[in-house]
Amino acid sequence: MFRSRRDGRLRDTGREAALRLSPADLGTSLGERATLVQFSTSLCATCPGTRRLLAGVAAESPGVRLVEIDAEARLDLVRRVEVMRTPTVLVLDRAGRVVRRASGAPSRADVTSALALATAH
Repeated sequence: MFRSRRDGRLRDTGREAALRLSPADLGTSLGERATLVQFSTSLCATCPGTRRLLAGVAAESPGVRLVEIDAEARLDLVRRVEVMRTPTVLVLDRAGRVVRRASGAPSRADVTSALALATAH
């Protein structure tokens, strides 16, 4: 029951402010205003729906980029970011700092709210 209340919620854990991802980490450039990062695996049942949700939000938000990372292929980054399950979604500001994260599929409202916070930095 505890997990279901937290599942997919974009939250600030305090420690995230120190975590920064670079274009080299992501394999592509950061968004001009913010970047949505999704860690996925091939067997993840909720990853395709999360990808569609994030792609839709990114398409509606100028300067926001979506980056999907195959967790199985990037174990180095998975360990560094402490991904425990997929999907895991990170919201980065324009400098690559993690401002919010979710383990599980986030809601559209949570993603939009997190993007507002990321673009305010």
